[in-house]
Amino acid sequence: MGYRVVVVGATGNVGREMLNILDERQFPIDEIAVLASRRSLGTEVSFGDKTLKTQDLDTFDFTGWDMALFAVGSDATKVYAPKSAAAGCVVIDNSSLYRYDPDVPLIVPEVNADAVHGYSKKNIIANPNCSTAQMVVALKPLHDRAKIKRVVVSTYQSVSGAGKEGIDELWDQTKSIYNPTDDKPPKKFTKQIAFNVIPHIDVFMEDGSTKEEWKMVAETKKIVDTSIKVTATCVRVPVFVGHSEAINIEFEDFLDEDEARDILREAPGVMVIDKREDGGYVSPAECVGDYATFISRIRQDSTIDNGINLWCVSDNLRKGAALNAVQIAETLGREVLKKG
Repeated sequence: MGYRVVVVGATGNVGREMLNILDERQFPIDEIAVLASRRSLGTEVSFGDKTLKTQDLDTFDFTGWDMALFAVGSDATKVYAPKSAAAGCVVIDNSSLYRYDPDVPLIVPEVNADAVHGYSKKNIIANPNCSTAQMVVALKPLHDRAKIKRVVVSTYQSVSGAGKEGIDELWDQTKSIYNPTDDKPPKKFTKQIAFNVIPHIDVFMEDGSTKEEWKMVAETKKIVDTSIKVTATCVRVPVFVGHSEAINIEFEDFLDEDEARDILREAPGVMVIDKREDGGYVSPAECVGDYATFISRIRQDSTIDNGINLWCVSDNLRKGAALNAVQIAETLGREVLKKG
C-alpha cells in the first residue's frame, strides 16, 4: 500500500527533480498527480518510464491525497497550500513562505527529523533554503560533540538557485562574451554573471545584509539551536549547479580537526573527501546529481581558541531542494502516516 502524491510546480527545475528523486528512491506511490499553472497546462513531464500530463493547479481537488510537494513561489503557495492542507493533504513546501512560522516545522531529516510530528498544527512542513540545508547537515554532528558558538559562512551559489532564468542568463551571456555583436545585458541578475561574481542574493535589508543571508541565520537557529550566532555573506557565482560554502566554526569546547573529520565521516548525508593534495577536495561540478553533502578542507583555525574551517559542497537542486523534500516525505510516511 502506497501514497497518493501530488507534485505542484512539476514543470520547473525543482519540480522535475522531485519527480526524478521520487522514482530513484522508489518512494511508495499508488497514484501521482503533477500540477502546473494554466500557462503550462498539458505540458508533459517524465516520472520514471512514464510520461505524465500536467493538470490545472487552480481547479485541482486535494481531497483524498496524502501529501503534496510544492515547488512554486511564495505567491502561489500562499493561495494553494492552505487549500491542500485544509483538504487533509500534508504540504511539504519548498518556498520561503512558512519557514519562519512557529507552527510549521522546518526540517532537514538528517538534523531534526523528530520535528515532523509538529506538522499537524497547520498540515504543512517547510523545506529550508538551499544554502542552509547543506550547511546544517555539516554543523549538527559537530554541534552535538562540541557545541557551536558562532558560524561565519561565505557562500558561492550557482545560478540554478535562481531558476531556469538564471541558468539561461549565464549560458547566453557566456556565449555573447565571445561575440561582440551579441550583447546580453543582465535581466535576472543585477550585474553580469558570466565570468563574474555578484555579492547579492535576494533583496537588501535595513542592516545591509540580504534576505538570503538573513535566511541562513534564522533557519540555522530554528533547525539546529537558537543559541548559535551566524553571520553570512551570500555570493552568486557563474556555476550552473552546485552551491559551495566556506564555513568557519567556533566551538565552546576544543575540537581537534582529526576528530571533526571522523565525526563527519560517520554523519548521515555527509561524504568527506579531504586529502591535502592537488584535487583532494570536491568542487561543485563534481557534486551534480549526487545526494551527499561533500565536506573537504577540514582544518584547525589557529586564530581562535576552538575553531575549525571547512569547505562544503552540494547539489542545490537535490539536497538544497528536491531531495530534502522527498526525504521529508519519507520521514512523514515512516514516522506518522505509516502507509508505505
